[in-house]
Amino acid sequence: MNAFLSAAPEVALAAAVVLLLMVEVAFKPRPAAWGAIAGAGLAAATGFSAWQWAAYRGADAGVFWHQTIAVDGFAAFAGMLVFPLAALGLMSAWRLAVSQGRRGAEFVALVLLAATGAHLMAAAADLVVLFIGLEIFSISLYVLAGFTRERVDADEASLKYFLLGAFASAVFLYGVALVFAATGSTKIYGSGGIARYLAGTIIFRPGVLLAGLALLLAGMAFKVSAAPFHVWAPDVYQGAPGGITGFLAASAKVAGFAALARVLTAALGPRAADWVPAVAVLAAVSVVVGTLLAIVQDDVKRLLAYSSVAHAGFILTALVAGRGGLGDMWFYLATYAVQVLGAFTVAAAVSGDGAGRSPLRHWAGLGRRSPWLAATMTLLLLAMGGIPLTAGFAGKVAVFRAAIDAGYLWLVIVALLATVAGLYFYLRVIVAMYLSAPEEAEGLPCGPPVGWGARLVLAVASAATLVLGVAPWPLLDLLRHALPL
Repeated sequence: MNAFLSAAPEVALAAAVVLLLMVEVAFKPRPAAWGAIAGAGLAAATGFSAWQWAAYRGADAGVFWHQTIAVDGFAAFAGMLVFPLAALGLMSAWRLAVSQGRRGAEFVALVLLAATGAHLMAAAADLVVLFIGLEIFSISLYVLAGFTRERVDADEASLKYFLLGAFASAVFLYGVALVFAATGSTKIYGSGGIARYLAGTIIFRPGVLLAGLALLLAGMAFKVSAAPFHVWAPDVYQGAPGGITGFLAASAKVAGFAALARVLTAALGPRAADWVPAVAVLAAVSVVVGTLLAIVQDDVKRLLAYSSVAHAGFILTALVAGRGGLGDMWFYLATYAVQVLGAFTVAAAVSGDGAGRSPLRHWAGLGRRSPWLAATMTLLLLAMGGIPLTAGFAGKVAVFRAAIDAGYLWLVIVALLATVAGLYFYLRVIVAMYLSAPEEAEGLPCGPPVGWGARLVLAVASAATLVLGVAPWPLLDLLRHALPL
């Protein structure tokens, strides 16, 4: 493969961003032009990722650009997931982008840049390149979280995200420095890479390496909102503009776990005995803390935020199996990303695209005011709760199987108990939608206005949840056999 084609998805999106901003400055076109340029860029990036998937799935990684960019089934599937998520995120937030006037072009460009950084994180074969992708992704999200400047809580969300995210990035970078000090390399693959060094060298005093490993894990745990590094998530998800919150939540999970899985299983695989117990403890803490804190929430956005902490724990449950759990991890990531994007899209429709809060009373009687919105939200909540015949149930079975095969039965028991307890807060929202009096919604419209983009997002989320719930095995089997690192 030509080295330039290995970076084709990033190049396609970067070209779309440049073209979008130049056209906006020169011609000030209608918003439809933003969508056309963004759609073309995302379609091209997805196409390049699909081509890489066809060429490299099931094969060893091809490494290019002086062993800094990896092309394999792992990175290709990440692209085929994150680029469509960005497209769905733009559709969900389209009315919000248009409402910003000329600033809407910047909004679209930031989403494209976030998708570029997310894929670069998944494809990085060097820890320094991973950090660059992390910063491109994170800075874009910091701005998106506070893009609507008319609300104080949006500014607060952006500032909190920025300050805590900068600290987490510094922790991650310090971990990179310590790993380099211990191994003499920041490269994941190749003769001079970290994995080759650790596999062929006995380290009698591994203190520096273990400290670096711990800092890398802590930095990435922040990005995926795993407890106890989750404190930013509720305030950011609540304060961010409603239309884009789903993309924030979904893309952060995909990019963070893609980077974490490659670093742990590919670079630090020879030291799995050191990091697997830590990941297991992190998973257990996340599912317990996320579930317990979600139970006491009266705001649906905060409830979904704490729920995302618990789901980070479920995904980590697959990671304790190392490379053997990667297919299960990706299946859970793909299904959950679509579900949380759909759930936040409904929340934006109920409380308003620019609204920061979504109190439970706004959902009262939604089953009568807008039956199809209530039905969609019910399906997505039941899927996140792990009810059979939904993709959420198939995902949980997959990650639990991976953990049991790795010998972590105790972790599966903790996760199962958290799953049962978590049904309570999902059912609270469903009860409010169908059993509470509509008058409790305090004069909200009978049918919340929903744009065409949001309708398409909800249709895709519902279809994916049902199809992958009824017939998950084709995708599961494909992922389990096509994602070696």
